[in-house]
Amino acid sequence: MNKIVICLNTSWNIYNFRLNLARELKYSGYKVILVSPYDQYSEILNKEFEYYNIFMNNKGTNVIQDLKTIIQFYKLYKKIKPEVVLNFTIKPNIYGNIACQMLHIKTINNISGLGTVFINESMVTKIVKFLYKFALKSSFKVFFQNIDDQTLFLKNRLVKYNKTEVLPGSGVDTNKFMPVESKMKDEKFVFLLIGRMLWDKGIGEYIEAARIIKSKIKNVEFQLLGAIDVINKTAIPKKQMQRWIDEGLVNYLGVTDDVSKYIKNANCVVLPSYREGTPRTLLESASMGKPIITTNVPGCKDVVNDNKTGYLCRVKDSLDLATKMENMLNLTQLERNNMGEAAREKIVKEFDEKIVIDKYIHSINALK
Repeated sequence: MNKIVICLNTSWNIYNFRLNLARELKYSGYKVILVSPYDQYSEILNKEFEYYNIFMNNKGTNVIQDLKTIIQFYKLYKKIKPEVVLNFTIKPNIYGNIACQMLHIKTINNISGLGTVFINESMVTKIVKFLYKFALKSSFKVFFQNIDDQTLFLKNRLVKYNKTEVLPGSGVDTNKFMPVESKMKDEKFVFLLIGRMLWDKGIGEYIEAARIIKSKIKNVEFQLLGAIDVINKTAIPKKQMQRWIDEGLVNYLGVTDDVSKYIKNANCVVLPSYREGTPRTLLESASMGKPIITTNVPGCKDVVNDNKTGYLCRVKDSLDLATKMENMLNLTQLERNNMGEAAREKIVKEFDEKIVIDKYIHSINALK
């Protein structure tokens, strides 16, 4: 086996989440080919790997455009003839897999998170489930990033159990995301939320919790880091963000390619999301020794040992989130440091990126 394709819905995703996997496979002697829609990271990837641009409408479901994507996958894979395709994100997992079925190309899929379509059940949810069931029937392996997502797929008979396995998210480079010296306790306390600015990420609850905390405690800052006005039906408009900023509730930091410098300056990282695969930002933050506050929902709850490495709060409950934030504020510096150290230990033991990469190499070798 020689040629391996890694396919995602953006080059940004490959660069930020799968580059080390691509490099490790390359070092292991495989010819690695990257496939994704073109963006500003595509040229960076193309300097190191063979790269192909493919059309993919990430806005939603359009039958004509999605059919175009399947045809492009078919033509591309027929041309380059990969032995195996590693699919990540929903459209490669479905449409890329369908093309691979037609060409009898082996696939390994990664269900990295179910997103809005599974949070709010609708007719679209039923269509997506049908497409997953059809697409995944030919997969050699289907990885999930948490047990809850695996259970949901098995319960709905979207995939056979013997094909499935649970990974510790996408893993984290624990050598890159290292603990740093804690801030002095006389400085302003900083809560940081990293993610796309979506209502489903719990941004609204974060803002309401900030309003509650700020009515009692003045020396606290609430930060938001991540893309705004993204293509998503639950996206938060820029005007709404500006109203929160003008009210003095939040400091919006924009976007960055280096989250570590913002994590470094935070006392606690918060993600009150409604559902996740396994949030990479929480893994990175915990790896840097930061205590976490997140929701007790699939994906998020796996990263935190409640009351030991952080706190779990109820989903869509700003009052409970504010309570957990107050609990964090009321800890001594030593207690927070101990919580952060325990968070780091958990990540190194359970979520190191090496675990994920080894699982992939083992699965690829099993195809030979």
